[in-house]
Amino acid sequence: MRVSVAQTCAQSYSLDNTLIKLEQLTRLARERDGSQLVVFPEAFIGGYPKFSTFGAVVGERYPEGRDEYLRYHSAAIEIPSAATARIEAIAKDTGVFLVVGVIERDGGTLFCTALFVDPVDGVLGKKKKTRSSRPTDSLKGKHRKLLPTAAERLIWGQGDGSTLPVFERTFSQPEAPDAKSTAKISAAICWENYMPLLRNHYYAQGTQLYCAPTVDSRPQWLNSMIHIALEGRVFVLSACQYAKESDFPDDHAVSNASERNPGNVMIAGGSVIISPLGKILAGPLRDKEDVLTAEIDLGDCVRGKFDLDVVGNYARPDIFKVQTNLG
Repeated sequence: MRVSVAQTCAQSYSLDNTLIKLEQLTRLARERDGSQLVVFPEAFIGGYPKFSTFGAVVGERYPEGRDEYLRYHSAAIEIPSAATARIEAIAKDTGVFLVVGVIERDGGTLFCTALFVDPVDGVLGKKKKTRSSRPTDSLKGKHRKLLPTAAERLIWGQGDGSTLPVFERTFSQPEAPDAKSTAKISAAICWENYMPLLRNHYYAQGTQLYCAPTVDSRPQWLNSMIHIALEGRVFVLSACQYAKESDFPDDHAVSNASERNPGNVMIAGGSVIISPLGKILAGPLRDKEDVLTAEIDLGDCVRGKFDLDVVGNYARPDIFKVQTNLG
């Protein structure tokens, strides 16, 4: 099958303009590259507020920061909503499975979330509503970031064990539509990928397409992605944002206010696709927005586990035991 990562960013906290960009890049991946699955970066819809302080210091919050939070909260989306219906329509029209980083609004709290959208079934994890169903039970086709990183904890709530899915989907092969490939798909967002027990959970569920939406554009990020591919014997699909000052509202914080320039880079990219044996198949992409695509053989996951299966022949369950509370 063919898989892609989209290196892009939100458009000035405008939901409509960001959804247009989502459709354009999805169509590019499908029509140019024949891709069947595309991963979009962390906080693509809703935006990543790089350099924002939200008017907070230890022990005090200021009114201008509350106003900034209101604007950021307004740019987020509810799940489900008209916005997720639009994403479902894009997946259906293009025939592409989407993993999309969104800022999810749930009441007054925001979550950094990855959304799984199938071209046929729409947002995955839907349950039929009954009179006894809680609203939060109606949709589980998402993963909420378990622990926001550093200052992100000021604006995002913590996820829990109820949104740690690994979805199994069947894809037609590009050159032989009657032949099928079945893949297991998961997502870990940005620095969640440094959580060994979360990675172990996904490995234990048999993930093969390990999606890593992020905003970490440091060169060191590549080292971590290669390690995870080798450790889990998985394909790693890391989609990072690429953003300039011009992609944010005019009054948004920047690294140096005295040197404002619409062309200054805020988030530098670094998206990459890596094989289960640590080979870089596409990327790392820097200094522009674009889509990276690779043709993969899911059998490589099993070939890799011939000598290293961290939840099988390398697990030593007589010594180690991991317990997951799925909530």
